[in-house]
Amino acid sequence: MNKNIIAAAGLLALSGAAAAAAPSAGQVYFERNCASCHTVDAAMGARSGPGLFNVVGRKAGSAPGYNYTDAMSKAGAAGKTWTREELDVFLANPSKDVPGTAMPVAVADAKARALVIDYLATQSGKAAAPAASAAAANGNASGAGDKAGAWTEDKPGDMHHVRVDQLVAPYASQSAGNGPKLAPRPNGAMPQVPKGFKVGEFASDSGKARLAVRAPNGDIFLSEAGKDEIRVLRQNGEKAQTIGVFASGLSRPYGMVFWPSGANPKYLYVANVNSIVRIPYSVGDVKAKGAPETIVEKLADTTGGHTTRTLAFSKDDKTLYVSVGSATNYASDIGNKPPEPLAQWEAKHGMGAAWAEEASRADVLAFDADGKNRRTFATGLRNCVGLFVHPDTGDVFCSVNERDELGDNLPPDYVTRVKQGGFYGWPWYYLGAHEDPRLKGIRPDLKDKITVPDTLIQAHSAPLGMTVYHAPSGAKHAFPKEYDGDVFLALHGSWNRGTRTGYKVIRVFMKNGVPTGQYQDFMTGMVLSDRDVWGRPAAVTVAADGALLVVDDGGGVVWRITPQ
Repeated sequence: MNKNIIAAAGLLALSGAAAAAAPSAGQVYFERNCASCHTVDAAMGARSGPGLFNVVGRKAGSAPGYNYTDAMSKAGAAGKTWTREELDVFLANPSKDVPGTAMPVAVADAKARALVIDYLATQSGKAAAPAASAAAANGNASGAGDKAGAWTEDKPGDMHHVRVDQLVAPYASQSAGNGPKLAPRPNGAMPQVPKGFKVGEFASDSGKARLAVRAPNGDIFLSEAGKDEIRVLRQNGEKAQTIGVFASGLSRPYGMVFWPSGANPKYLYVANVNSIVRIPYSVGDVKAKGAPETIVEKLADTTGGHTTRTLAFSKDDKTLYVSVGSATNYASDIGNKPPEPLAQWEAKHGMGAAWAEEASRADVLAFDADGKNRRTFATGLRNCVGLFVHPDTGDVFCSVNERDELGDNLPPDYVTRVKQGGFYGWPWYYLGAHEDPRLKGIRPDLKDKITVPDTLIQAHSAPLGMTVYHAPSGAKHAFPKEYDGDVFLALHGSWNRGTRTGYKVIRVFMKNGVPTGQYQDFMTGMVLSDRDVWGRPAAVTVAADGALLVVDDGGGVVWRITPQ
């Protein structure tokens, strides 16, 4: 049985008044595993997923204010209604029940499904409006029409420089629930790239793959959490084809890294949602020759919220870095004090480390190569999805999704070097000593201890995978010299912004391995309207021939960009 369910059920065993106030097991499961994408509060509208108030008995694809996929809209038009039985079937395997749905995660455990359905059946969505909406209603909202950083302005070559000293105030605009509707790619439509480059389809059957890494022989490994598997692409000219499923039966795999570095790795390390395994590997393998060996049994006590875990090794191959995103938006329910004296807690978990359901979350952790000697490397990084060790400097880098529901332009996401022992603000602060108004006065001791990140990205862009561009030796399609050493970053795109932003690949300018603060649009053109998009960049990597590969998990395509 899921450990979260056991813990939640334990709450129900409380007696007297405590039992009356205790949350149900289904509520605890929902808040830990579903609430980062869905709300049961009608006043909140939509998040990145539809609101689930009044869902039992509701027609599919009919929640107000949510941009459903065509598949879900058609299911509702055909009469599909969310009874308890229908929800049970859907949550067990969303893509099987409604092929084409954007719902990425199943609830495999039947008892967990029953608990969360029981909880949803009690939610009528009558809660009060959140603080953000109330602030906007009081006259300081600029509305959803703000064009700063909007998709309508995007074109390859445009420069951006978001600065900390120019941040807007919290709630300067109303918090939006503006998730995208994934539309078919129009006939003949292609991403836009700078003059002097061309783009084509490298692989058109990549499904919902979210991350790509290159093996020493040039094979491209793709992780697909929804199928619990890792596939292998092999290039043939300008195209590639899937030549095998390297490993299956994993647990929502995301991060991958070969070890040791160099021409002859022995293992592929894989980050499951709450563990790390390594799989025997020899160059050229397209099928694992041995079972995964678990080297880290548990990363955190909770698995809900952000589920991507990214891996990277230090330059000397001795230290394995793991990013673990937060369980919630801003740790609203963890209370004001850790379960032990603050000094003791921080001595164990790092300066600024959160507690309760956020323990060991919003962190970069470090282990020895065998998974032992666990320690906290850095804290306060809400969701570091892109993680790498710079091949020249050895610095650890993160691309971070910052918090939501403070307005269209706050706070910016970012790319930064991550310092050992550094605290980056979450949940109490953002981008230096800017206090989250929802957590005011809880941790004044941290105000002057926050590391300010290097390069800020338009708020709600959702940065995911990134890579340093270095053309491999002898590459036939190397980028011009001025691109060498810069970072390419995939922006998956916004849901919490009135005017859509992201859905593109950007070039983060570097100087001697240090971000300059500026970035440039590199691949754009995937947004059709403020409702519809046909692609969502999720990751980038450099192919053996020097081409830049872009994983598009919205269109199910891996794009290939080369100089003309």
